[in-house]
Amino acid sequence: MRNLKLTLEYEGTQYHGWQVQPGLVTIQQAIQERLARILQEQVVLVAAGRTDAGVHALEQVANFHCSSSIPADSLQKALNSLLPRDIAVTGVEEVPEDFSARYWARSKVYLYRILNRTYPSSFWRRYSWFLPRRLDVPAMERALPSLLGRHDFSAFRASGCTARSVIRTLHRADLTRQGDMIEMRFEANAFLRYMVRNIVGTLVQIGLGKRPAENLGEVLAGRDRRQAGPTAPACGLTMEKVFLGSSDPLLPWDDRV
Repeated sequence: MRNLKLTLEYEGTQYHGWQVQPGLVTIQQAIQERLARILQEQVVLVAAGRTDAGVHALEQVANFHCSSSIPADSLQKALNSLLPRDIAVTGVEEVPEDFSARYWARSKVYLYRILNRTYPSSFWRRYSWFLPRRLDVPAMERALPSLLGRHDFSAFRASGCTARSVIRTLHRADLTRQGDMIEMRFEANAFLRYMVRNIVGTLVQIGLGKRPAENLGEVLAGRDRRQAGPTAPACGLTMEKVFLGSSDPLLPWDDRV
């Protein structure tokens, strides 16, 4: 059996997230159906992370095992010819038998965009959260360092999250503003469901003057989702980068992924 790694990008607007769900259109389902047609066998894609409904990806990594001998470059061309235009395969590579996109993912970077101006955008409406009230960016920046490091992120966890552990290590949390666009990047060994969107929702309340900058750390320490801000819209969130380890994959019981 061969083990093949796919590198993907997609616009998640029309999809109910990554994972196959009965009766719903998902990214995983769309790709697996095309792979079955090309390879003439059923395969199961394992992803580095499961994006939610409406969330995008500039770099998603997935792998699958198959018996087909089709060359990697031919598979990439065949997939791109069959997939809808909002999903693209940017790379196909044969990898070692024990490679797993899920367990070899060392960290992931998520990008969240906020369009902060008085009028909306016909283009950015799919890729950003439009907020017409001016945000206090320095206050939001002052709040971010409190998230760095290894913490219990229960306060920013969705009620339906099934992760076995709420402990995550956040390596990066930064914010930049260029013109009307605010970009926030978060890198962690793994993320809880809605974790980034709940953090962003709380940061926006700080930016609107509804909370002091110090409150973000207090909410984190309190471990109570009810004390955090609202969940930011999915359209602003993009999986930007996946960092993979070349050896010593994570063990199945390691809940970082």
